[in-house]
Amino acid sequence: MSTPSHHLLSHRLVETNGIRMRIAEQGSGPTVVLCHGFPESWYSWRHQLPALAAAGYRAVAPDMRGFGGTDRPDAVEQYTQLHHVGDMVGLLDALGVERAAIVGHDWGAPVAWHAGLLRPDRFPAVAALSVPYSPRGSTRPTEGLARAAGGHFMYMLYFQAPGVAEAELERDVRDTIRRVLYGISGDAGDAAAWRVPRPPGSTFLGDMPAPPRLPPWLREEDVDFYTAEFTRTGFRGGLNWYRNLDRTWELMAAWQGAPVTVPALFVAGERDPVIARRRSDLPRLREAVPALRQSLILPGCGHWTQQERPVEVNAALLDFLRGLDGFAI
Repeated sequence: MSTPSHHLLSHRLVETNGIRMRIAEQGSGPTVVLCHGFPESWYSWRHQLPALAAAGYRAVAPDMRGFGGTDRPDAVEQYTQLHHVGDMVGLLDALGVERAAIVGHDWGAPVAWHAGLLRPDRFPAVAALSVPYSPRGSTRPTEGLARAAGGHFMYMLYFQAPGVAEAELERDVRDTIRRVLYGISGDAGDAAAWRVPRPPGSTFLGDMPAPPRLPPWLREEDVDFYTAEFTRTGFRGGLNWYRNLDRTWELMAAWQGAPVTVPALFVAGERDPVIARRRSDLPRLREAVPALRQSLILPGCGHWTQQERPVEVNAALLDFLRGLDGFAI
């Protein structure tokens, strides 16, 4: 049986918020936008695009600002959360769509949360993977990270100085991709670099284990894809997201303590280092997201939620979407 043409994956460039953005799209029906994290691309949603399309949705996965086939503005200050949410609003305009559910993983999760916070009229539902929502607090983020690190190495602070992390990550792009995708996955187990506090002066990849063999969810052709993309683009665009922690915090002062009020889903891996670091946020998540429908923790799963556990993630996403007004198929 042949696949209907609207179910085939396609790519194109759209204009949004002053940049050109490459998108992957598949299917037709209510729109679901999929926002990736670092160091990834639209490709991290390769298992969700066909599943959403087959279920009757139009799935759209952009290369986010600074990544892949999307523009990479030179100025560091062009990577705040207001830019990223603006990119997503402009994407809906380019698609000719009034409203969409928005899904985000890793850095894409704060984009999804902020889209629901700032533009609930355009993004009436949020699904976030790996990173829970926490309202803007009173402490400057880099100061809070330094205090929490207590003198130990903290990768987000290491990423702040332009050029330092780029040099490390770009030295051997394939090795970087293999180490990062394996090192914070559920498969790294006790070898995972984040399990032990690291001394000041460490590097990002320093204790990141190289995989003895790729885990079952990651194929050599997947590594090939990411390697080719980051060999072409470098890592600076993605690293610039980290360099706007404080700038975004300053710009978001008017939303101090504001909850996300749209219906939401949260999914994370039990072995995700983000969850290990922010476990105390999880019981309070419903206070910050009062319309949270489900908070799902996947046993044995690491950071790369939708790639490590596509079956469970797809099932949770579809269950969530079908329970929403205007998204039930």
